[in-house]
Amino acid sequence: MTLQSQDLQQIRKQRVAAAAIAELSEGMILGVGTGSTVNAFIDQLGPWANRLAGAVSSSDASTARLRALGIPLLDLNDVDGLSLYIDGADEANGRLELIKGGGGALTREKIIAAASARFVCIVDESKLVKHLGAFPLPVEVIPMARQLVARELAALGGRPVRRAGFVTDNGNQILDVHDLVIEDATGLEQRINQLTGVVTVGLFAARPADLLLIGSDDGIRQMTRP
Repeated sequence: MTLQSQDLQQIRKQRVAAAAIAELSEGMILGVGTGSTVNAFIDQLGPWANRLAGAVSSSDASTARLRALGIPLLDLNDVDGLSLYIDGADEANGRLELIKGGGGALTREKIIAAASARFVCIVDESKLVKHLGAFPLPVEVIPMARQLVARELAALGGRPVRRAGFVTDNGNQILDVHDLVIEDATGLEQRINQLTGVVTVGLFAARPADLLLIGSDDGIRQMTRP
């Protein structure tokens, strides 16, 4: 990727992050995801620091950014659900099914998504695809089960590769599964989640996004679930 294309991508991320700010409301407890597009969103939250009741974060990295703005960080166990969750994605399709977990926070992201009444996903247009799977599918695993799970994922047609030198905030490992063309995202999500030793898979299909905000060079496009 050239420097110019990197700059353009960052501009798209900042633009879609600004569009997500419009989804906020006074006094809400906000769920916040992880990743570069979410970082662009957090960077624009300063004026909301005293207007939000607090935030529930999906990663230590996002927690540090939110705390630096003075936004109160809350434990999900101490709140009665969330009205809104803002997060990015590594891939999104027209059904608003997602692949997430490139940043390694997929388990906490999935928990927060499940606890939220509304999930707004923010991406730049390069993340919108016809079929999920070009981006390697992250699977968080208990360390002692890594090889067991890898054999099962290979039997499903994937090529699992351990994410070298990486440990999740939960103390687990990640297998990135290459060479998948995902037609039935919900079915595959359920099948992988049932494998012994899997903590969670980075398919967000059983609970997809409710609104997809897509940043492009021409502005912001919105997609809702069909």
